[in-house]
Amino acid sequence: MTADRLSNDKAALRSRLLAERRALAAAERSAAAEALAGHAAALVPPGGTVAAYVSVGAEPGTRPLLGALAARGVRVLLPVLLPDNDLDWARYEGDDRLSPAARGLLEPTGPRLGPDAVLTADVVLLPGLAVDPRGVRLGRGGGSYDRVLARLVRGGARPLLATLLYAHELCGTVPAEPHDLPVHAAVTPEGVTRF
Repeated sequence: MTADRLSNDKAALRSRLLAERRALAAAERSAAAEALAGHAAALVPPGGTVAAYVSVGAEPGTRPLLGALAARGVRVLLPVLLPDNDLDWARYEGDDRLSPAARGLLEPTGPRLGPDAVLTADVVLLPGLAVDPRGVRLGRGGGSYDRVLARLVRGGARPLLATLLYAHELCGTVPAEPHDLPVHAAVTPEGVTRF
């Protein structure tokens, strides 16, 4: 498959999945966020470290999960988008310590820990639009998490990699490029699927 064809296939799949997310009712999104919190929190060992993110728009909600992790004493790292689309990290210290940032994101206001802070995570939760049975994840296309995954490989870190999704986003095949690294699990409101 040519690079242009692959890019077009990814763009078409992204467009369809984003439209499906926007069509979900608010009550359905809220119920999904609560269910996701229980399943995803169980992936992190007590006292462990998780690299997570603050969901935006119609993404599967992470607010209940962030609260549940913090209540269990889990160290939660959240991304801070850098001008070159790479990610720095800062500790989650509660919803009241999140600040609006570029691209409609919410970021922690605490001290920056550096891009390599993700190497300390036991679990890395990656946003995505779909995952297939090979563990291939379709991201939003910005490349920030491709850099995170490459950093983990270079640093020799081996955290559990999981993507939070709605159930219908576990799909047959996600177009993959050579640099796409698979995730180990997908977490949906119905439970955890491991690859």
